[in-house]
Amino acid sequence: MTQQNHLRGVLLASSACILWGISGVAASTLFINNPHLTAVWLTQVRMISAGLILLVWGMVAGKHPFKIWHHRHAAWTAVSYGLLGLIPVQLCYFEAVRVGNAPIATIIQFLGPFIISIYYFLFKHVTPSRIELIGMIMAFIGTLLIVTHGHLNSLAISPVILFWGGLSAIGVATNTLIPRTILPKYGALTVTGWGLLIAGLFLTLLQPMWRVHLTITWPQLGLLIVIILLGTVAPFLMFARSLSDILPTTASLMDAFEPLAATVFSITFLNVQLTSFDFIGGLLIILAVMALSLNTHKMLHFLRRRRAHSSS
Repeated sequence: MTQQNHLRGVLLASSACILWGISGVAASTLFINNPHLTAVWLTQVRMISAGLILLVWGMVAGKHPFKIWHHRHAAWTAVSYGLLGLIPVQLCYFEAVRVGNAPIATIIQFLGPFIISIYYFLFKHVTPSRIELIGMIMAFIGTLLIVTHGHLNSLAISPVILFWGGLSAIGVATNTLIPRTILPKYGALTVTGWGLLIAGLFLTLLQPMWRVHLTITWPQLGLLIVIILLGTVAPFLMFARSLSDILPTTASLMDAFEPLAATVFSITFLNVQLTSFDFIGGLLIILAVMALSLNTHKMLHFLRRRRAHSSS
């Protein structure tokens, strides 16, 4: 792997995360300018559109996306991924943005990797390392600062924001863990495309998009296209492409650009006011997740060794 390829991978991964951050700001702008817009409607439109685009892209690229339905386990995993992974990570995130703002929602969602660490500790019996424990303490302190602003007897943000943001963080974990068994065989384009489409179609059962009477202006339609293309399809393809040039642990470090981008663009374009507690807490969470990402490859190596030992 050349230095040029490594640089390309870093730029692709970081750019993808910046686009994800911009997507949250675009959604926040839509909710502000159109009070009748719901998170369910926006999520299902985004999922169905992006899912169809990715599946068509997969067919053009020769990935044969329909093969996944020939195997029962893979099919059920794809359905579970859409319903239990993508719906929490996207719908709950948009709900947190709608009732709060993009920076806080993104930072709370950024706690997802620690939920994954807790899962591995409880169900895989992988003991957290020292750096993971330090990271968890940092993330807890950072979250506490954001939630209380230093006043432990009161909340500085609405419990509703904390609720939806917490569910979106759990969604980050399920979104990561559920499809891991079928991704190597069927590819990210197929798995993510079907997951998005299934999730979007399921949401239409809860709230059919054609029954929602909305007046969408041309600027708002532009923001919607930004969310679908620049906030979903493009960053997914860029992030997936980056993994051929850099390690997954390196790519995961670039996730820090998502809350940073959401914060910068929200302050610049939406005049969102954040306190010093929000900045310090967000910085602690970002540093904690970066520390966790640096240690992830050790945990995966341990799991592979234990699996090889148990099968021998």
